[in-house]
Amino acid sequence: MKLTHTRLLLDEIEACRAFYKEVLELEEVVAVDGIYYEFLAGDCRLGLYSRELMAGVLGAQPAASGDQAALTFQVPDVDAAFEALKAKGAQFVRQPHDQPAWVLRVAHLRDPAGTLIEINASLK
Repeated sequence: MKLTHTRLLLDEIEACRAFYKEVLELEEVVAVDGIYYEFLAGDCRLGLYSRELMAGVLGAQPAASGDQAALTFQVPDVDAAFEALKAKGAQFVRQPHDQPAWVLRVAHLRDPAGTLIEINASLK
């Protein structure tokens, strides 16, 4: 079994598309207006899909959202990435700090739909 994609199910799909494309500068490789977008994220792909449409596929109501997952991006320099993303309007929930137990320097932000995102770099 091979994981190929992470797909976020969103209500704010267009705002999130702009965030991942313009703020995080991920390369968009699939665009189906208002329905589905896909970005290259290193060796993985990040998909954005309508929560309402996915509920229709499942035959169920959309689940309540919350911090049940986080996207993690490795960067060369957390402080530089923090400043660059902040300058583009990213809303951080925690500024850069060391997590010695993880051997990482991290910062946390949210996309327009509230998805938790971590940027990190090794402390080594």
